[in-house]
Amino acid sequence: MDKLKQDEIQILAKSASVLTKEEYVKHTSKRKSLSIGIPKEISDNEKRVPLTPSAINILINNDFKVIIEKDAGINARFTNHQYSEAGAIISESKKEVYQSDIILKIAFPSIEDIKLLKKNQLLISSLSLSHLEKQQLELLIEKKTTAISFEFLKDDYGFFPIVQSMSEIAGREAVFIASEYLSDTNGKGILLGGITGVPPTEIVVIGAGIVGKYATKNALALGASIKVFDNSVQKLRDLHNTLGVPFYSSILQPDIFNTAVKNADVVICAIKSQNNNTNLLITEEMISQMKEGSLLIDISIDQENCCETSKATLLEKPVFTKHGVTHYCVPNIPSRVPQTASVALSNILSQLLVDLINAGNIENYLWEKQNARNGIFLYHGILTNNFLGRKFNLNSKTLDILLTSNT
Repeated sequence: MDKLKQDEIQILAKSASVLTKEEYVKHTSKRKSLSIGIPKEISDNEKRVPLTPSAINILINNDFKVIIEKDAGINARFTNHQYSEAGAIISESKKEVYQSDIILKIAFPSIEDIKLLKKNQLLISSLSLSHLEKQQLELLIEKKTTAISFEFLKDDYGFFPIVQSMSEIAGREAVFIASEYLSDTNGKGILLGGITGVPPTEIVVIGAGIVGKYATKNALALGASIKVFDNSVQKLRDLHNTLGVPFYSSILQPDIFNTAVKNADVVICAIKSQNNNTNLLITEEMISQMKEGSLLIDISIDQENCCETSKATLLEKPVFTKHGVTHYCVPNIPSRVPQTASVALSNILSQLLVDLINAGNIENYLWEKQNARNGIFLYHGILTNNFLGRKFNLNSKTLDILLTSNT
């Protein structure tokens, strides 16, 4: 494509993003009833449910019909009776659930799940980039699916609400996990934070993003000695300004970083990958030099390993020991507290759905909520995410141009 053509497309996309819905959308905004299907999650590591009974009651009052697979909320401590009382239809048939207008689930659907979908549905789920297969995308393209990703979804203020909520939970939980495994008979047998006359626990946090912020905040509150590392000085500065208390921080300078890891009681890997490509920051040699009974919590395992010795574990068996260091490598830490995580998800997703039905259709919704366009990676079977296109060698198109061409 020559430069002139690229410039024309960029101008068109820019103009499409600022023009009003009335100028471009020909679709009716008349509100009509929509059905939502919530299948039961089958992953051993997934205990959350996307909507709580309270949220479903609100959606029923907004002209939605909700079909939820039997026991879908049981791991989050929500019973079938609670969902039924809220107005949901409890179904024992996964196939029936997947015939709804909107499919709402936590984990990205498997190939077997996608085969149950009908054409032209709206799918709202996590994308799980580290486990995504090309065949899954190809099948969704064939089904002409429109898909919204938890990871990419933005709110009216330009933030990533689901990512932020789940990251806050993961950061807070990491410190509680550290407390459990340090005091366990298999750990060092110490109290996280220490007491008067006893040196505080030394914790290294890798990453100054949302996960790192809440891990640092909780650890400082418990009296631990904290060292935070990141490859961005600005992120470290922002973290200092946000917390407002003194703590040690540094860029990832090898000698300083290696020494800190070696002396740590706990290392929390919370650095966000760039384009799903986290650099390997902790080598096996570094792990072998850590103190006996120390703990590594690799939150980055759901993207790519931050540590050479990490391997994904299950909630039922979350740890293993390598070179005397306990490794906690559960990819989905928020599922440790599935009810809290489910309520957090439900707060965000229920509002999205109400906005959607008030808009009348997905096109009107995307014109009214321009930041929500960021969450779309498939639009009527057309891939709209450039990163996924490059990753899987699939053609992708600009969503703004597609929206304009539909008018």
